[in-house]
Amino acid sequence: MKIAVLGGGNGSYAAVADFTEAGHDVHWWRRGGSGPPEISLTDHQGSRAVPTRVTSDLESVIKRADLIFVPVPAFAQSEIADVLAPHLGDGQVVLLAPGSFGSLTMAQAVRAAGNNTDFVFAETATLPWIARKTDDDRLIVTTRANRLPLGAYPASQTDRARSVVASAFPDVSWIPVEDALSAALLNCGPILHPPLVFMNAGAIEAQDSFEIHAEGTQPAIRLVQDALDAERIAVRTALGYDSPHFPLRDFYESDQWMYGKLGQDLPTDQPPPHEKIDFRGHRYISEDIAIGLAFMVSLGSWLGVPTPLASAFLEIASAATGQELANGPRTATTTALVQMSPEELRRNLRDASMPIG
Repeated sequence: MKIAVLGGGNGSYAAVADFTEAGHDVHWWRRGGSGPPEISLTDHQGSRAVPTRVTSDLESVIKRADLIFVPVPAFAQSEIADVLAPHLGDGQVVLLAPGSFGSLTMAQAVRAAGNNTDFVFAETATLPWIARKTDDDRLIVTTRANRLPLGAYPASQTDRARSVVASAFPDVSWIPVEDALSAALLNCGPILHPPLVFMNAGAIEAQDSFEIHAEGTQPAIRLVQDALDAERIAVRTALGYDSPHFPLRDFYESDQWMYGKLGQDLPTDQPPPHEKIDFRGHRYISEDIAIGLAFMVSLGSWLGVPTPLASAFLEIASAATGQELANGPRTATTTALVQMSPEELRRNLRDASMPIG
């Protein structure tokens, strides 16, 4: 199948490498068209070179693609939507990983551009890999997902979306959920990262680099994460969404989460990655808090569901960055959810009839 991969981050590199090795016709779009002629991929099978095909010609990349894969951060989805909108054609499936309800942003951009194509936007809750670029042409894949939720917009096209996505990821068990919003509220980033960042803030700023998971995941932080996750599940339940809720504790304690037995594919000669976390610029804040957590808190406010921990982390992050993060680009207000009842919302998500404004 022809697969278009958009973007230049960790997920895009992993997608290009894995799709190419699987024998798909892979076209990689990066703004400016620059990229490595091959990727040096390291995973549990060792290291090898994977050729790439990079271009800035988005129209040629998108044309007749069966799957358009967009593993960019949520804050970049609007920009991608604007350039994608004129080129999307009938029958194409666009997969966002993670979505963070970006499917609505994408669909609204397509409609606003006057494109009335028969689109399907699909979302999952995380990247299908734990992967890290170590250079412009080098990628380490720690593990691959084996069980992922999938929500579609419109939800009436879930089976169609799942069929296409499963063809690209045959080793993943794709679990259909109610709709794109349900999938967005399965994203673990807004639950996992805020406590790790701000409960380790002193250590992060005091050191040149910090391994946020291996060094930062301590018992008190785990307790806070689980309490924060309970708020997420309460919001999902108030919207009428059923299990699986993919509780974060399964990420740490079982093989029932999205990556199965976490780390089972870890290359034995690769240490955990250390990084310098800039509170003002890192995606843990600009994506997981300013978009994901702000969205969850706004939904809780709309539904009358208390979210005290999520609200507290929003306030702490706002103070630490000097930015007002609670009223970000994606809230229940900016997405027009507050204009309808939960019943109207479910109908609109099923039929792709959300307002464009």
